[in-house]
Amino acid sequence: MRGVIKGVLAEELENSIRMKKEYEAALKKIPKGSLAIRKIRGHEYCYLAERVGKKVKYRYLGKISAAEKKKYQETTKMRAKYRHLLSRVKKQIKFLKGSLRGKQAI
Repeated sequence: MRGVIKGVLAEELENSIRMKKEYEAALKKIPKGSLAIRKIRGHEYCYLAERVGKKVKYRYLGKISAAEKKKYQETTKMRAKYRHLLSRVKKQIKFLKGSLRGKQAI
């Protein structure tokens, strides 16, 4: 017979796995790259910095509006938020799997 605590831990593990899938799906929806603004001779030039393999590639965007700049900054913040949440839920899954591996009923 399965212990009460192990049942709760198993349910929490299922929730954590579901949350991990949701976070990964949300990360895939967010466009890759971050906005890099360079000032050259008093003018601002906007680039989209993306990692391709080991290299960072910069794609020129031209003059963009303040709203577009804000949009790129928000996507960068959202990506960081989801990466942090994904990291935490992965640690939680590892802990729960280890807790459920025991033989005795709790």
